[in-house]
Amino acid sequence: MNRVVITGAGTVNALGLDVPATLAAFAEGKCGIGQLEFRDVDRLSIRIGGQIHDWNAEGRFNRQQMALYDRFTQFTLVAAEEAIRQSGLEFIGELATRSGVILGTSGGGLGTQDENYRMVYEEGKNRVHPFVVPKLMNNAACSHVSMEYNLKGPSFTVATACASSNHAMGQAFNMVRCGAATAMVTGGSESMLCFGGVKAWEGLRVMSKDACRPFSLNRNGMVQGEGAAVFVFEEYEHAKTRGAEILAEVIGFAMTSDASDIVMPSKQGAARAISGAIQDARIDRSEIGYINAHGTGTAANDKTECAAVADALGAHADNIMISSTKSMHGHLIGGTGAVELLACIMALRDGIIAPTINYEEPDPECALDVVPNEAREAKVEVALSNAFAFGGLNAVLALRRVA
Repeated sequence: MNRVVITGAGTVNALGLDVPATLAAFAEGKCGIGQLEFRDVDRLSIRIGGQIHDWNAEGRFNRQQMALYDRFTQFTLVAAEEAIRQSGLEFIGELATRSGVILGTSGGGLGTQDENYRMVYEEGKNRVHPFVVPKLMNNAACSHVSMEYNLKGPSFTVATACASSNHAMGQAFNMVRCGAATAMVTGGSESMLCFGGVKAWEGLRVMSKDACRPFSLNRNGMVQGEGAAVFVFEEYEHAKTRGAEILAEVIGFAMTSDASDIVMPSKQGAARAISGAIQDARIDRSEIGYINAHGTGTAANDKTECAAVADALGAHADNIMISSTKSMHGHLIGGTGAVELLACIMALRDGIIAPTINYEEPDPECALDVVPNEAREAKVEVALSNAFAFGGLNAVLALRRVA
């Protein structure tokens, strides 16, 4: 079994258009959630989100590319460029054939779907652009990254709602660990902040109209976000031999299914995923110092997750810091686990724990150390990243600090 390390990271999200800006925002407890800006937003009852307002696609891509790249693909390509550049890898020869791409997304090209349904049904047009299908398909971002960087190994897209990124990164981890690949480009992206995307979520009645307050007694729902985060997972000896900078080591992964309800989370399913990641990493639960929570800010998720952490970690749960960065960047649905992995890397590498902002009132059912409102300095050896999706699909990653 090979050791697997992270040698590159890239991101685009409401907190920053690269990793340094995002980590600085985490450390400052900055909020990237604000008023949504797009067509017909006045018809929505939910008008806030973690939207990327300063995105200049025309300045990054040419006209031909714009015809092929939905917003979620654009985010992915920019994040991938940052990650691969940091890794220092050039995918040629044998390395190209032994490296691939596994990305997570839930909606894929939802903006493209929204625009074209509007053209056909509202504006009465009878023709759409010939590239609509390759632009909106969920695997578009994965395919464009593979073509851009000559990645010829295992490549596919994972769609498991809010756990998509963690499932994708878990599969990439296993590919490298078992020897099927030398390096994998992995992570996830999402861009659901369009009229149809937000309107659909409104129907669930789980959205907040004012703020995301994970674990706070007065929390009133989740807030959507958008963006991408991409990483390079690489076999440890390969990275060490070429003198690569190692950001963290991925040491465990587990996934479970609640097999109970399409929207209500299960403590047992989440707890089994947490315990499974610990077992897979071959560590004692006392070694864990930080958990990046799924922490959506809904009443059901937050109390269920805290109960699952307590169940999986026992008395040690009281000694662990657990925070939700969704309070800052919003819930990126299929891309959320990828952006949140950055907070785990920051905890391990820099010794800075990202806070749960907007925390106002303690909730007896969320009685853990949720790092309220202000970042904290702490030495952490092992961190977990939780993702618990609609449909009862759970995925947890375990990471270790590399000295």
